[in-house]
Amino acid sequence: MRARRLLKKKGIEFEEISVARDKSLWHEMEQRSGRITVPQIFINDESVGGYDDIAELNRQGELDQKLGIETNG
Repeated sequence: MRARRLLKKKGIEFEEISVARDKSLWHEMEQRSGRITVPQIFINDESVGGYDDIAELNRQGELDQKLGIETNG
């Protein structure tokens, strides 16, 4: 929920894919991200981790750049 809220706050449209009931999707997520927890967030096919990771990117001012959001500053 926190990841969704942060991305919505930034005006980012995203696709949410539930892997909870699909072993093949879960396996694909593990292979692509190298992690076994959810959510796993991908920006332009790059695995950026979960909520804590994107929140840290946001605090460092790097999330907007990854999302392609222009900032003044």
